Amino acid sequence: MSACLQIARASFSWALKTPRNVQLIGSEVAIAWSDGSETYYPMEKLRAASPSAETRGEKDIFGQQHGGTDQRHFPGVEVVGWEQVGNYAVRFDFSDGHRTGLYSYEYLLDLATRLSS
Repeated sequence: MSACLQIARASFSWALKTPRNVQLIGSEVAIAWSDGSETYYPMEKLRAASPSAETRGEKDIFGQQHGGTDQRHFPGVEVVGWEQVGNYAVRFDFSDGHRTGLYSYEYLLDLATRLSS
């Protein structure tokens, strides 16, 4: 296998993983991935990590930040439902009414690594 192909496979290894099962277990979201691995996300931390413009804000064409919130802790917030979006993301419904963040599979896998360190 060429070095370029190895790098390409490493760079896109997340794309090969898709959720096979998503469960709400206690205060965590558990995801079983297509490669047999499992990741667990505390619901409060999943809410804090929402990639939505409502939470993160967004930049205009001049680089100016608009919107977002400084809130980083969501005590007692739970995931009350979820929905697969196309073949690339999951949208979670939170008990505080938030439901606009699309968590791409790549983002979820990266988030699992960050939460475990």
